[in-house]
Amino acid sequence: MTVTYTARVANARFCGFSKLLLAWKGSIYKVLYKEFLAFFVLYAAISITYRFFLYEDQKRYFEKLAIYCNHYASLIPMSFVLGFYVTLIVNRWWNQYTSIPLPDRIMCVLSGGLQGNDERGRLLRRSMMRYASLSALLILRSVSTAVFKRFPTMDHVVEAGFMTREERKKFEGLHSPYNKYWIPCVWFTNLAAVARCEGRIRDDHALKLLLEELNAFRGKCSLLFHYDMVSVPLVYTQVVTLAVYSFFLVCLIGRQFLDPSQGYQGHDLDLYVPIFTLLQFFFYAGWLKVAEQLINPFGEDDDDFETNWLIDRNFQVSMMAVDEMYGDLPVMERDRYWNDSNPRPPYTAATLFGLRKPSFQGSTFDMAIPKEEMHFQPLEDIAENMEECGTRHPNIALFNRLLGAAHSPSGFMGGAFRRTSAQLQRLQHSPSIDRCISDDEEEEEEEDSCKMGKAGSLPSGLGQDTQSTLCSFRDDGGGRTPLLDLHFGVEQDQGGESPPSNVKREPEEKGSRKMKGGRSNEKGQTCTVSPLPPSPQTAPATSRPTFLLHLEHCRSQPSISNHVLGPATADPSSAGIKMSLLAVPSEGEPQRARSVSMGSEFTAS
Repeated sequence: MTVTYTARVANARFCGFSKLLLAWKGSIYKVLYKEFLAFFVLYAAISITYRFFLYEDQKRYFEKLAIYCNHYASLIPMSFVLGFYVTLIVNRWWNQYTSIPLPDRIMCVLSGGLQGNDERGRLLRRSMMRYASLSALLILRSVSTAVFKRFPTMDHVVEAGFMTREERKKFEGLHSPYNKYWIPCVWFTNLAAVARCEGRIRDDHALKLLLEELNAFRGKCSLLFHYDMVSVPLVYTQVVTLAVYSFFLVCLIGRQFLDPSQGYQGHDLDLYVPIFTLLQFFFYAGWLKVAEQLINPFGEDDDDFETNWLIDRNFQVSMMAVDEMYGDLPVMERDRYWNDSNPRPPYTAATLFGLRKPSFQGSTFDMAIPKEEMHFQPLEDIAENMEECGTRHPNIALFNRLLGAAHSPSGFMGGAFRRTSAQLQRLQHSPSIDRCISDDEEEEEEEDSCKMGKAGSLPSGLGQDTQSTLCSFRDDGGGRTPLLDLHFGVEQDQGGESPPSNVKREPEEKGSRKMKGGRSNEKGQTCTVSPLPPSPQTAPATSRPTFLLHLEHCRSQPSISNHVLGPATADPSSAGIKMSLLAVPSEGEPQRARSVSMGSEFTAS
């Protein structure tokens, strides 16, 4: 009988498990005491021989052998080998229990699906349920020694009532070299087909559900058979067993107490009884015994499955469900909480503490939020704040975020422009700047497009989906200089005509300041005008507004203002009109002849 102690450890108390240590049935003492006594007797015999029967030179040789064995015994990986082996065995043990076929689902479907209060309907239900129980009996008889001892022959199965004599003749008349536990399942399906033809099974859906439950039942029988046929690999079991026994055979010599007068390291005491070696044997050998007990749970050990009890229970319950309980319904009546909208079952005096506990509402139920953060914000204010935080042009907003996020020149160059170092190297000898065209006829929507020139293009991460940014690189021998100035200009043709009147400038937003010439903004950042070099390309006949981004000797600062810019002052010496977009004070640092110019040509739709 399986040792059950669950109720004794339902509540964790002080020394609650100590009572279990005194149990004998199913305990480790009952399984291991013979091996433990054998190990202790062998250890004592070797110790007595060393102390009283060996000569001095023989003692010296034995002492060297003991030190050698104790040193190399740790090379055997006991915990590693035993841990994996016992884990595998325990998982296999529980899976075998869940594979035992139970008739509960079949009997419920059969009781509700096969109709008929007459003797014919009762006979169909009982016969089909008996066939399912017979199939489970045959498979358990094949894998369990306890069930085989109970039903050693087919005559015992017939005498027990699981099979009639006519059914036995048919069963033995089907010649097959394999296990024939599946034959009653086929009889079940044939009988279900007969019941469907007679109309006792109402429709095909009920028949399908019944056969699905039977197939699940038969699948568990098959899985149980395969667990019995396919064991844990023998080599694995042999390795673990040899590792444990060889380790403790070496410990019989290596763990001996040697003469303290010889001065061996670690042998200063002579306790005669190796307490910790005995404990180690108890734990490791006990671990191995656990695996030996669980590797086949269909035997007759204390913790093996109660297969005979399962046969009795399943047969009695299934027959009652399909016969006596068929159509048996209690009288329906109103329950005691019929008109109660909040029914609460009563508590006993031993369980009143449950009423004092508050109902769980969720982990955020008691979270406190300040009142000023609980008010909803109008969507118009949110949109306005978002517009104030950025500029209209996606490239400008992107560079503002990059410059504002950088805390050092190296961080900026190592962040965004490190990914474009290869393109910049290729552009070293191509100083040309492509012209970018823009028609800002609509204020809300802009579509960007850029034409590729000789300079190449940066990765698409610096722009949007429909634009690319052109960059020219020029190195005059100076070292790396961080970016300092960002200019946004309007360039016209070579004729020096004034910019067209249709070029629109964004109005000044609320809270922003216009930055002109050398005027400083509210954060101390100056906006300067720097002339752009004339484009080497031939200007077209008609002038077009061209917006060029010019980054010249820039150096990142902790923060970049995102105010909307106003019109910049014109430089009469330049070929076009330029608007100052962004500038950071150089703090007295001399500028070098190294520049990076970025142009973006876009056309408004």
